[in-house]
Amino acid sequence: MSIDSSVSATSSVLDQYMIKENTRNKGSELGKDDFLNLLVTQLNNQDPLSPQDNGEFIAQLAQFSQLEGTNNLNASMETLLSSYQSSQALQASSLVGRKVIVPSDRAEVDTSQTFKGSLTLPASSANVAVNVYDRGGALVNTINLGQQTAGNVSFMWDGKGADGNLLPPGTYRFEARAAINNETVALATNLPANVDSVTLGQGGGELMLNLAGLGSIGLSKVQVIGQ
Repeated sequence: MSIDSSVSATSSVLDQYMIKENTRNKGSELGKDDFLNLLVTQLNNQDPLSPQDNGEFIAQLAQFSQLEGTNNLNASMETLLSSYQSSQALQASSLVGRKVIVPSDRAEVDTSQTFKGSLTLPASSANVAVNVYDRGGALVNTINLGQQTAGNVSFMWDGKGADGNLLPPGTYRFEARAAINNETVALATNLPANVDSVTLGQGGGELMLNLAGLGSIGLSKVQVIGQ
């Protein structure tokens, strides 16, 4: 075979490959199979009197290896994401119907049972109290905790009003305050809530818990599960 015919054959094959490539959808990328076919075609139709330089051939093989490695990495990431989403779904199903402790000043209270909550005290105080308000905003009782040291402080409410009568179940707001350095300071409270349902995070996002009477909250904000 003459040099001219070899070059002509190579050009013809490459022209056919380019026509096939142009029929693809706009924005498509060269896959590893296409890359390998192009490389084999190039080797089969190279000029025998002027073969491809070894360095150039090695560089093309390196590009092929890099392309294959990227494809394998993408496949591994997709598998990992699928496993994470499956784990998230399993975790979600186990939370429905359970109680969790979350940062909140409101809670659905079954007044026939003792309600338990906690507050965060930044410094020791001689007087700590928790005011309880009903859905309408009326003060129904005050839980006096007296002197407390800094840290997490638990409190309980028996579901009764200041007159000693049992109040109806429903949503109540808890307002914790403490006297610190001759000032009255508002404190954050952590209250129990029932998990009604869960929403799986899209694209591997955070799992959202839908709490009774409180709305949605991220799983990362939950302090205790199972109380």
